[in-house]
This record gives sequence, structure tokens and C-alpha cells, in this order.
Amino acid sequence: MLLVPSVVPLKAPESTIKFVAKNHEVKSVPLRATENDSRVATAIVYCEANFGEIDGKTANGLIRRSEKYKILSVIDSKKAGLDTGMVLDNKPNAIPVCRDLADSLAQAGSVPDFFIFGMAPASGMLSKYERGLVLEAMSHGMNIVNGLHEFLNDDPVFAAACIAGKVEIIDIRKPRDKKDLNLFSGRIAEVTCPVIAVLGTDCAIGKRTTAGIITSALNEAGIKTVMIGTGQTGLIQGARYGVALDAVPSQFCAGELEATVVKAFENESPDVIVVEGQGALSHPAFSSTSFILRGCCPDGVVLQHAPRRSERCDFEKMPMPTPASEINLIETFSDTKIIGLTINHEQMSDPEVSAAITRYEQELNIPVTDALTRPSERLVEMVLAAFPLLKDKQAADA
Repeated sequence: MLLVPSVVPLKAPESTIKFVAKNHEVKSVPLRATENDSRVATAIVYCEANFGEIDGKTANGLIRRSEKYKILSVIDSKKAGLDTGMVLDNKPNAIPVCRDLADSLAQAGSVPDFFIFGMAPASGMLSKYERGLVLEAMSHGMNIVNGLHEFLNDDPVFAAACIAGKVEIIDIRKPRDKKDLNLFSGRIAEVTCPVIAVLGTDCAIGKRTTAGIITSALNEAGIKTVMIGTGQTGLIQGARYGVALDAVPSQFCAGELEATVVKAFENESPDVIVVEGQGALSHPAFSSTSFILRGCCPDGVVLQHAPRRSERCDFEKMPMPTPASEINLIETFSDTKIIGLTINHEQMSDPEVSAAITRYEQELNIPVTDALTRPSERLVEMVLAAFPLLKDKQAADA
């Protein structure tokens, strides 16, 4: 399993935060504010011209949920002055959008512990301007969280900046050495609780958000549930178990996910395991969904779909599949079943969401809901309908 740094302090002396690094050693990172050592690390998130947009999904996710960091602000000059909660969900949260790094630092009052690169550009690389900005943040004494495919620790300029600023760079997507990676073993058969994968008809369609809401809703209903992160945003948010699949050599993807699921099952004894999806099985640009289906062998799949998308994200000449065609492909490819459909309501009014829910329920004969705008109890009902034995677990814990 790929362990992600945990920045929750462990009674660190002399104003330091201890975290578990990728080599499993415990390191100390200096705090930039003189507060009680038990506090959560603070962070600002860079998302220039993309907050609330598809390529800003890391920043969007951190604003909606962050177990690891206290987010102080988001940098996006196009939306400066707005409330981040209002931008995303029309609900204020008192986390501002700032014009630039100087504005964010002024809003914070002291230097935050972390600067998080909150975008997921198609290139997976920093631009020349962004390189300079990250180096500037390091010069102020901020540690860097980098979710891109470009590993900054391997760059001599950034390595020197770490030494000069006495800071750390966390390359979220950097996998372990190949000698430490897992091949598929078949141990997934030892996992006896339901495993539910949240897949989609496209990339950047809300799979992680829906997976997180399902996990929270089931836990609140008394059904112990653990979520497995499979992308950089979920890991940055604080998923206890996860692996950035798109950074792992393909030979090891199924095995790494299998090992992570087995580890979560053994450690937590959950009633349900929810696995975050990546890409789409029908999308020719991504292979992650096939590895997820092979690695976790899900007992059920929740499919996420955006009815208003006419073409794939970043692929204007590639039309979106229908939910029915994606369901057929998934159930043909893997020994699993679709237990429900969830709606991404981008560019849709509330009446249009309701109409889509009714239409797809009639067309597909499965439960349909919108995880963000409809009661979370509907997600619980969706899971219980597919796995009725969980009702006994719920009753036992009541």
C-alpha cells in the first residue's frame, strides 16, 4: 500500500509537525506559526483561473472536504473576493478566493504550513510561471504538496530550494520502488464485506465526491465504511488508504489496489469498502477503471453521469456514452453489477435534475439520485437495496 503523508501532529516538540513520509520514516517539518502542536496544519491552495472548473478538481475537492489540512484560502484572480463555498455549492463557508500569493498571505495573517497545487492540467506539468510561484512559496517557508505527474523532488532547483527554505515537497503521485510494489495475488477473495466502486462515464465527473458522500452517509447510518482513494485529490484530502493508480506501472496497478483494499479490510473490519473510480472504462485515454475493476473485484458499482455533457472532457470530438452503454460495458468486462446511478448536475437546474432522475430510473430500472443536491439517505437506501444483509449490521449497531 502506498502511504500518504499524514500531517496530523504527533506531539511534535519545538514547533514541528511529524508526518509519515513515503519511505515510512517519521520526519519533522517546521511549523510556520507558533500555535499549539496539536493543531491541524494550515494550507493555501493554488487554482488560478480554474477554481470551480473541471481542471480545478483538487482545489474543489479540498474545499468540500479536507481531513488533513485547514484550508485558509484559494488563489484564483478570476474569482478573487468570492466565497469558495458560494462558488462551488452556493453555500458560504468563509474561505475566501484570493487574487495572488501576497493576498493569500495577507488574509492568513501568518505563513501557512503548506502551499497546495490545486489543479490537474492535462499536461500534468508546471508552467514556467507556476514553477516560479512554487519557488516563491517555498522561500516564504511553506512546504509544498504536489499532485502532478512532475516530481519536484527530482528537480535540482526545487531540491536546492528545500534546503534553503528548510521545507519539504510532498510528491503525492510518486510511487514506491518497483521492488516494493505488489502484483495481484488473489487475496481480494479474503475480503468478505461488500466492495463498492464508484465509476463514471467520463473523467472529472465527480466520482471522488460521490464516493466520499456515500462513505460519510453509510457511516452516519451506522454502517462502518472505509473509502479507498485512487487519485491525488483523495490522498491529499486525507484518505487513510489509497494509491495514485495513474502513477503506478500498469503491471502493478491491480496488485497495489488489491493490497490496499485487503489492508483496509484487515485493519478496520468494515461493513463496506468504497473505492474511488478514475476515468471511465469506455474512455480510450484512460486505463485506470480496468485496473480498479480487476484489483478490487467490486461486488457492486455506482455509476456517475453528467447528462448535460455532450462530449468527453478535453476531447471535443469524442461523444459521451449513455449510462446504458457504460453499464453494459462494465457488467460485460467484470463480474459485478450496477447498483445505482448518480447525477452530476453541472449546467442543470433543479427541475432538470429531478426529471433526469425519473427518466433514468424508468430507463435503467435502478435507483438514481444526485449525491450533492438530494438527501444522502437515498444513497444509503441504494446500498441497502443491493446488499440487504447490511440492514442486520445497521440494526446490531443501533
